[in-house]
Amino acid sequence: MRELASSFASAVSTAGASSFATAAAKAGAAASSSAALRGWWDDVNDSPQWQDAAFFSLAAAYALVSAVALIQLVRIQRRVPEFGWTTQKVFHLMNFLVNGVRALVFGFHVHVFLLRTKVYKLVLLDLPGLLFFSTYTLLVLFWAEIYHQARSLPTDKLRPAYIVINTIVYVVQVCIWIYLGINDNAVVELASKIFIVAVSFVALLGFSVYGGRLFFLLRRFPIESKGRQKKLYEVGTVTAICVTCFLIRCVVVALSAFDPDVSLEVLDHPILDFFYYMLTEILPSALVLFVLRKLPPKRVSAQYHAIN
Repeated sequence: MRELASSFASAVSTAGASSFATAAAKAGAAASSSAALRGWWDDVNDSPQWQDAAFFSLAAAYALVSAVALIQLVRIQRRVPEFGWTTQKVFHLMNFLVNGVRALVFGFHVHVFLLRTKVYKLVLLDLPGLLFFSTYTLLVLFWAEIYHQARSLPTDKLRPAYIVINTIVYVVQVCIWIYLGINDNAVVELASKIFIVAVSFVALLGFSVYGGRLFFLLRRFPIESKGRQKKLYEVGTVTAICVTCFLIRCVVVALSAFDPDVSLEVLDHPILDFFYYMLTEILPSALVLFVLRKLPPKRVSAQYHAIN
């Protein structure tokens, strides 16, 4: 009996030691893999070839989207030359400008990221983001006007509200840049990033409120038609795209404000920058331009001023 108990204890001890050794080996292998991955990530971030590939790819993608927006603007102007600067034309013009500026910035990324005066770099990187905000809140304004007209609500305060909000955004941001130019203060730079998060959240909220309201208004529309289904698809798709892109912007910029490893304003984070700008600006702009690609009819009423 004693021999059986001794054999059992020995077997348990051997099995325990074996399990511990296996677990230790797995932990060591995981740590080794993690270290290797970290080393590869550092090598990529420090590689001029990877940096050039990421930023030149971004520049090419922005240039392509900018060209598409310009072509669409020219097509609309040729289709309805008798109308002035409609919401649709302004939207495409601003898309052309935003993406064109981004293409130039990333085309000269080495010079931009290595500017000795930090505030100049911040202006070149953040100003297109503010223009992107103005471009897409213009779409929110248009949807708000449609919703208010459909519900017989006053629309006279919507455009002034759009102008006031954008004016406040630019004035505050310019004041921050001026202060940073005089005194490079880490606290103010942190405040600048938090301010960009707040601005992005305003856009997210605008799309959620008016995109959602217009979507459900169209769903409740009593007359079933092909045009209604198309508008329902456009509003729903564009709302989902824009809410997602501004949500990603809020999260990533908030993280970058407190974690230097997530900084978007340095040359040695090419992969992070590539996916950030691809997901928050390039793909959303391309998808929205595709969804809203339809040209206005050649002969329309005098009340035409829509993105359709």
